[in-house]
Amino acid sequence: MTQQKPTAIVVCPGRGGYNKPELGSISRKHGKKKHWLDAWDERRHSLGAATVTELDQAQKFDFKRHLHAENSAALIYAAGYLDYQAVKNDYDIVAVTGNSMGWYTALSCAGVWDPVNAMDIVTDMARNTANAQGAQLIFPLTDANWTPQPEFHAAITDILNKLRGELFESIYYGGYILLSGTERAIKQAAGKLPKVDDRFPLILPGHAAFHSPLMQQASQRALANWSVEHFNQPTLPLIDGRGHIWQRPAVDLKDLRDYTFNHQVAQAYNFTRALEVAVREFAPDKLLLLGPGNSLGGAVGQTLAMMNWRNIHDKQSFAQQQARDDAAVISLGLT
Repeated sequence: MTQQKPTAIVVCPGRGGYNKPELGSISRKHGKKKHWLDAWDERRHSLGAATVTELDQAQKFDFKRHLHAENSAALIYAAGYLDYQAVKNDYDIVAVTGNSMGWYTALSCAGVWDPVNAMDIVTDMARNTANAQGAQLIFPLTDANWTPQPEFHAAITDILNKLRGELFESIYYGGYILLSGTERAIKQAAGKLPKVDDRFPLILPGHAAFHSPLMQQASQRALANWSVEHFNQPTLPLIDGRGHIWQRPAVDLKDLRDYTFNHQVAQAYNFTRALEVAVREFAPDKLLLLGPGNSLGGAVGQTLAMMNWRNIHDKQSFAQQQARDDAAVISLGLT
């Protein structure tokens, strides 16, 4: 009798996943998938960009080069998609979601985008949004043990009201919120929000006003550059940054394109809501967090704690669950 595969939701990371510890990880883990790397390298070369192999196999991590938007995006997409390829046959994948740029990886994993052509789109969108105006900061909404702090929420609401039209909700990310806005508004917000753990509010270096109305020009360029012909019916349910489920055969590809290059670019991305919907609607045995790295781990744990999923209600209970042999959350970037 064939043993039933565990069900799983795939979760794709956004910006910031490929850092110094990840250098060489793509070649080390996925060297047998050279046909993908060769195809992506050819596309990147034709675009006048550094190839994935060249970046991943560099002798040392160059912060300026590796964290440059178009290079970081390519590394994150390649690592995530190859992680998905490595595990997709070991699980019954029931849905795919992601955070921010992870939406692009999710589209490839779900068969909406051709995985080679997607490298063109990922590179173009990185260039497109990197040139946009504004800045971004991150601020906690919980304490160190993931207990919600009403005064932190109140401070965010207050500063958004005071800087209305210049400051915007950008990403809901588990126990954190990211704000985007003009550089002036972000500096003002950083000065007025309460100081937490000698670290927050933290202005994110090299980030523009992602997922905000200040990205409208980038959205318009994307819509002009990428037609609906690049989109196919998904082979898996997709949960987007609103918590909306895209499920074949009912997906209007024009609507999916519009969401991807309009709402997803220029409106807030609620990763917390996306994960909540994925877990509640598809009740997976496992959550597979794609690499590179483990940037998703904390936000996923915090979201599960908010849901009291499998008796996870704080940081300690999440750590205890993860210490079990049958841990429900698997970070593929750590394997």
